[in-house]
Amino acid sequence: MTISSDRKCRRSPKTPLLSKHDDHEHAEAGFDGASFSGAVFNLSTTIVGAGIMALPAAIKKLGLVPGLIMIVLCSMLTESSVDMLMRFTRYSKSSTYAGVVGEVFGGPGRNLLQVCIVVNNSGMLIVYMIIIGDVLSGTWSEGVHHSGVVEEWFGEYWWSRRFILLVLTTILVFAPLVSFKRVDSLRYTSALSFGLAIVFVILTAGVAIIKLIDGSIGMPRLMPKSTEKESLWKLFTTIPIVVTAFICHHNVHPIENELEDPTHMKSIAKTSLSLCSSVYIATSFFGFSLFGDETLDDILANFDGDLGVPYSLLLSDIVRVSYGIHLMLVFPIVFYSLRLNLDGLLFPHAIPITLDNRRFYSITAAVMSFVFIGANSVPSIWDAFQFTGATAAIAVAYIFPAAIALRDTHGVATKKDRLVSCLMIFLAVSSSIIAISSDLYSIFTCEEADGS
Repeated sequence: MTISSDRKCRRSPKTPLLSKHDDHEHAEAGFDGASFSGAVFNLSTTIVGAGIMALPAAIKKLGLVPGLIMIVLCSMLTESSVDMLMRFTRYSKSSTYAGVVGEVFGGPGRNLLQVCIVVNNSGMLIVYMIIIGDVLSGTWSEGVHHSGVVEEWFGEYWWSRRFILLVLTTILVFAPLVSFKRVDSLRYTSALSFGLAIVFVILTAGVAIIKLIDGSIGMPRLMPKSTEKESLWKLFTTIPIVVTAFICHHNVHPIENELEDPTHMKSIAKTSLSLCSSVYIATSFFGFSLFGDETLDDILANFDGDLGVPYSLLLSDIVRVSYGIHLMLVFPIVFYSLRLNLDGLLFPHAIPITLDNRRFYSITAAVMSFVFIGANSVPSIWDAFQFTGATAAIAVAYIFPAAIALRDTHGVATKKDRLVSCLMIFLAVSSSIIAISSDLYSIFTCEEADGS
């Protein structure tokens, strides 16, 4: 049920909330509600996007043991924050994330959350398009050119350039997929997308295991490489990367509102987070084991050469193409909540965006144009991850759910809720400040070094 304004009727904890617009929309489409499996695939696809590409690089900085602990910890905190958010939603007058925040903190709080979701999702979509461009046309990393599959297969032509390939992808793939008005309409593409992510994990694990057995690679480094003070501070820059990899809160309400039985949402969230955590742990372990300290910010760029196993080039192409298609199919699920929240921010009192075709397609075109321009301007996915992860992602995933629980306007928060909320806010704020400070320090240090 795609709505951009708060609903004004109260629902019981077991009763899904429908506005007259939602009933009308479902009756026209003959839609009886989303299934459990469809919701799991949609939420899992929301989580497993581009984060999986940057996690091996985060493990390279942290070392295997601290890195895997960080992934598990973020998964547990995300599950707690989603659970609190859903419980407090059931006692509120709204069934949207922004509506719940608005009920607790008023209009400014709602607007701030929507701005954070817009910033986070815009950053994620830009990252997706950057990686897709890297897969198709190649990229430069640390002064080395890593070829794309189109360039390898057909050579360098005007139509194999990054800009042209992204234009074609936008017109032929993104435009049709972002035109759906229900999130459940994406359940089949989400299932295929998650399956392609599993293909990536299996192939990466297979190659790493073969090379571990034949002794061509050693066991991955368990701890951080350096103990210098500056290097230790830089380790905190990986926290926003891991947080961004788990963020899914912006799509929890749209998915729950379309469920045939909304009481299943807690199980759906737990199932999705368990699946995604397993994928992340496997990818991080085997990806870092395979490439070690040569692991790039976007691990897909490591698959542009000989992997040292039979059919190496074929496997590399399968890995890159499958994950490129995966990201193309993830794109619309993240775009969905971006458009919904941007519409709520710009037109808070208008009718639902799905009932206004002019507004729907105007916002869709504007956002697609912005993402396209951003993807051709941002230098690397690590830069985008650090910016959105240290600011908007941490706020959406941890700070807002924790603040709702601490404010507790309905008197339903437990002692555990308050304790976990304080922990989430402390970790979120402290890691964000440290990560941003470390990034600024690195920037100024580099400028001074260049100046000298």
